[in-house]
Amino acid sequence: MKNIAALFILIFALPLIAADHEAGLEGEAAALYDRAVEAEQDLRTNNALGLFLQVEELAPNNAKVMQKIARQYSDSTVDTRDEDRQRELLDQALTYSKRAVELNPEDPINVLSVAITKGKIATLGSNKAKVEAARDIKANALRAIELDPDYAWAHHVLGRWHREVDSLGAIARFFTKMLYGGLPEASVEEAIFHLKKATELDPSGLSHYLELGFAYAAAGEIELARKNFAQGLSMPSREKHDDAAKSRAESALAELS
Repeated sequence: MKNIAALFILIFALPLIAADHEAGLEGEAAALYDRAVEAEQDLRTNNALGLFLQVEELAPNNAKVMQKIARQYSDSTVDTRDEDRQRELLDQALTYSKRAVELNPEDPINVLSVAITKGKIATLGSNKAKVEAARDIKANALRAIELDPDYAWAHHVLGRWHREVDSLGAIARFFTKMLYGGLPEASVEEAIFHLKKATELDPSGLSHYLELGFAYAAAGEIELARKNFAQGLSMPSREKHDDAAKSRAESALAELS
């Protein structure tokens, strides 16, 4: 079942996206938080993590701070190939993601980040764990959209989920159902709908265009695929995972030529 493992590694290669809305902090905590956000934006992940942990000491019940800490732990996995270390980082990310949900269960970012973190952990586990996490990702993406219909990254995740699950062949689907209870229905049309929505809601996010390119390619819309790949590749990398996304898109674009 190697194709299942490879498929879900792609689904779970996602950033924990934390919108930069106000954290409601004051004084020293607010100053530290601003420094941490600046480090995060500069992709100085370890520095950002250390600063956010200092903020936690001053504001231990702030959901936004918990969410930010979770993201730094998750993003830190990009900087190591050691699977044991990745698992340690993701366990920490999950702890803080769950804490954020406990503090603010109506925040769609918190809802989505728990599922994505579970998915990343599942890449280091069995195919059964990957399938179970994939179910969680769809359910949580739908819940996040219910909480905020304009949350671009929830549409991105749901669109990517549809595209990649739809790409499973008949044999893989059969064994997934027989061994692990199967997956919800998916379609490339739904993938395109949600990824287009993501580009409309967040036109500065290059990953939305790149994933839309993959969806159009899967639908046989080659010119639209090229157009969206080109758009995403022309944009500057700003997130920790952007370079990896570009690399995948460049390979796909070359195959279309």
